[in-house]
Amino acid sequence: MDFVLLIKAAIMGVVEGLTEFIPVSSTGHLILAASLLNMPGEKIKLFEVVIQTGAMMAIVSLYARKLWDTLLGLPRERQAQRFTLNVLVGFFPAALLGFLFIGVIKSVLFNPLVVAMGFIVGGVIILWAERRQARGVVPRIESVDEVRWTDALKVGLVQCAALVPGVSRSGATIIGGMLLGFSRKAATEFSFFLAIPVLFGAAAYDLYKSRDLLSTADIPLFAVGLFFSWMSAWICVRWLLRFVATHTFAPFAWYRIAFGALILLTAAMGWVDWVA
Repeated sequence: MDFVLLIKAAIMGVVEGLTEFIPVSSTGHLILAASLLNMPGEKIKLFEVVIQTGAMMAIVSLYARKLWDTLLGLPRERQAQRFTLNVLVGFFPAALLGFLFIGVIKSVLFNPLVVAMGFIVGGVIILWAERRQARGVVPRIESVDEVRWTDALKVGLVQCAALVPGVSRSGATIIGGMLLGFSRKAATEFSFFLAIPVLFGAAAYDLYKSRDLLSTADIPLFAVGLFFSWMSAWICVRWLLRFVATHTFAPFAWYRIAFGALILLTAAMGWVDWVA
């Protein structure tokens, strides 16, 4: 295995882990990173999906106690059953749309200019949501254990917007949750838990569909990407939980707008061939 390719895999893993759970679009950053690192091809697109499971494992490790207690409580505890139902209900809309239209989405929307517009529009929506929160709207839901299945369904429907690269799955679910009455912390944690079936399902589906592209020679590439994705996501999630306790998401919104504008500028001036 080419050592330079492994370095690129590590960089992609870090990009995925640092961006998966903050509202800046991990898919958008991976598309741009692959373009800058000159990593084209169908196998790299599969790699981008698979390393998301590394980020998912960071959530599993950080919330292992809650997930284990939920699993043990499923046969008899109402709260465990309710929590599991909410995650599955929130997962279903995006899973269905993704299954039906993922081919069209990847062929039409997976390009850096669409990503740029997703960044900018998403940033504006975050600023609007935070301004609404600043008006003193009292959250209706302070904990993920207070979420009703109807709340979960609404967040799941909002999550469908993240099928457009650049919109951000975490951004859609967190900001959507806040607009639906979740506290900032509850919306963030519910977004974390929704990521488990979403990321695992996407990786399993893509692996199955693209299994003919893989060989044993790819194991080091995927292993490096998964490890660095897990490590960087673990660090990022721990930081994010502390951050949302005392800060708004406005800095992420301005970052999205500035970064999206930078992509549009460099593409228009011909400085970077983002579409290649």
